[in-house]
Amino acid sequence: MAEYKHGVYGNLSDSVVESMVTVSTVPVYFGTAPVNLVRGYAEADIVNAPVRLTSLSDARARMGDSSDWEAFTLCEAIAAHYNTTAEAVGPIYFVNVLDPDKHRAKKETVEVIGLVNGTASFATDRAILDTITIAAEGADEGAQPYAEGADYTLAYNHNAGKVVITAKEGGAMADGNIAVSFFEVTPEAITSEDIIGYTSDDGQYFGIDALQLLYQEQFVVPNLLAAPGWTDDPEVYSRLVKVAQKINGHWDAFVVADLPLQDGKSAVDTIDKAIAWKDDNAYDSERSAVCWPQVSDYTGRVFHLSTLYVVESLRADNDNDGVPFESCSNKAIPVCRQHFGDGVPNRGFDQVRANGLNERGITTAIGWAGEWVLWGPHTAAYRFGSTTMDARSIFATAIRMLFHITNYFQLEWATTIDEPMTRALQDRIINREQAKLDGYVTQGALLGKPTVVFDQANNPDSSIMEGDFRWDISVTPTPPLKSASVYVAYTDEGFSAYFEDGE
Repeated sequence: MAEYKHGVYGNLSDSVVESMVTVSTVPVYFGTAPVNLVRGYAEADIVNAPVRLTSLSDARARMGDSSDWEAFTLCEAIAAHYNTTAEAVGPIYFVNVLDPDKHRAKKETVEVIGLVNGTASFATDRAILDTITIAAEGADEGAQPYAEGADYTLAYNHNAGKVVITAKEGGAMADGNIAVSFFEVTPEAITSEDIIGYTSDDGQYFGIDALQLLYQEQFVVPNLLAAPGWTDDPEVYSRLVKVAQKINGHWDAFVVADLPLQDGKSAVDTIDKAIAWKDDNAYDSERSAVCWPQVSDYTGRVFHLSTLYVVESLRADNDNDGVPFESCSNKAIPVCRQHFGDGVPNRGFDQVRANGLNERGITTAIGWAGEWVLWGPHTAAYRFGSTTMDARSIFATAIRMLFHITNYFQLEWATTIDEPMTRALQDRIINREQAKLDGYVTQGALLGKPTVVFDQANNPDSSIMEGDFRWDISVTPTPPLKSASVYVAYTDEGFSAYFEDGE
């Protein structure tokens, strides 16, 4: 039975290979953020909901920030986009699953600190700031605590990672020891199931399923998805790839994932182990890129390559007016070495060995041309020499361009749904879509002569009577210059110069 349709849709057709408002890049990250450091978090709608972040200060104000990236995985993305030696690039979107109301310790923590010259501080990134109460050390059990606003002010210094308490002039708080009581969040309680999430019967969205809210609430099309620290779990990877297909029934997104450095008690610390793990765990969707290993910068911060892949994809797309035809491979990243895990003796590998990863659909990082770069332009489905692989699966930019075209088509014509389908509208759609395709050719995103047609064979009377119409677009995405070879031959012809008469 034919599927009922009401709306405008975009799909990928089978590849045609004779030989073997605009859509811009919207990266969405899933994970945990220290929202416990945000005052009024409960009313801020920052748990299991997409949040747009535009700068380092904006991210810290709205989601909190921490140097403990293992506990608060989204903070890695904050640093990568807004706090490295490279130019900041955004905006980005976060879906945080850490809920301080649920993921908190059962007992209060008490810190006794000294108030000197009206100021006191203590280091923590676990305190739920909204639960802090302060009393004089040794105060009677029934005594009233100091009042925030009247006796003191409370702030969080992200650079120092400290809660800062300042006594107010005229208030009751005086120099001396004070007892600060608060509840702490427990990010270690978060599991892959929290990241995967679900949609409840009463219309609440959790984890990855909260992606459905982005377009509904902000009219933004998500098209690049990552969950660094979590996508090395096959269930998270599988769920993310599945959800990325037809978000809200329409939008296509590309997933960037990581292979693990450790699988249970077994280390994944060599190229052969990484390739075997990828194959064994079916990290092979053409709708994704997978990365291995991790990398560190000069300060010792360790990044997942998926994070830097998103950063450099966003940067390249922004340089090309939001059209995703330029690969992030061979783009400089602000790191200085490969990282295989603490205590692992592996000293790393060069381009020659990195190509062994690339030919199996794994993106990596290498030192090249005087800097560290991402290395690998392929999708996870790529396997060098395969005779069964769809040609569109070779390069990530090809898949992302196809998604860009289908997403853009849907956005362009969404407002025409339920208008009379006149011949004039049919021609307008064809002419406009052809103009866009020709523009992509001029820009360098497509090659040759892309076409859009309204074919009678694909629009039978039975479909037209139902108001269902189809346009077919054929395009050739521009491939990257993956290799360049020159052949130099020796010749003895030049010896004749010794015997030529000079002028």
